[in-house]
Amino acid sequence: MNKREFIKSATAASFGAVVLGAMPSIATAKERSLLIKPSNRDERRKKSFPNVPLVTHEGEIVRFYDDLIKDKTVLINFMYARCADICPGMTANLKLVQKELGERVGRDIFMYSITLEPEHDTPAALKAYAELFRVGPGWKFLTGKKSDIELLRRQLGFTFSDPVLDQDKTQHIGVVKYGIEPLERWGTCPALGNPKYIAEYIYWMEPSGQRPKLPEMMG
Repeated sequence: MNKREFIKSATAASFGAVVLGAMPSIATAKERSLLIKPSNRDERRKKSFPNVPLVTHEGEIVRFYDDLIKDKTVLINFMYARCADICPGMTANLKLVQKELGERVGRDIFMYSITLEPEHDTPAALKAYAELFRVGPGWKFLTGKKSDIELLRRQLGFTFSDPVLDQDKTQHIGVVKYGIEPLERWGTCPALGNPKYIAEYIYWMEPSGQRPKLPEMMG
């Protein structure tokens, strides 16, 4: 390569470097998009709250995480309308919990009952069930695809290590899961527990400035 060709090559290379140097925002944005990873909260959410579609007892199609859980305080239990064992008493007890929580239910606290028999519990059947117990606003009964509900049951922790027990749907209906999603605070308790105490469990997880005064609540 003679001197003229060397200078020409060097100039072209320098010009290319200048052009690339003049577009740092493009290169940086692309690099950032490759490096961005989901937050720990997003990872935990995907693991614990599958965003499966469900149908409410009012016929509304909702996404489990986006529409029911995200940024909310919730109570979740499993049930089925044909249950002649614990379900009626559990639903009646949770209605008392709803009464304890008062006007907050449907405003900043939400209740969800998910059927374990979606093949039988249509939205119409769940609506009749909700009307039978005269549940108030802010409490939704939910159905959907059997596989989606089974995924929810497992991801929400309503499972047993014993495979025989785990196949028995009556074993999954005695507990209510409650929590404050944006604070990632969760707990479980017996669904037939004292309604006042169940309400307290939720209040205890709230930031101190939001909690009602417990003596007044217990009165």
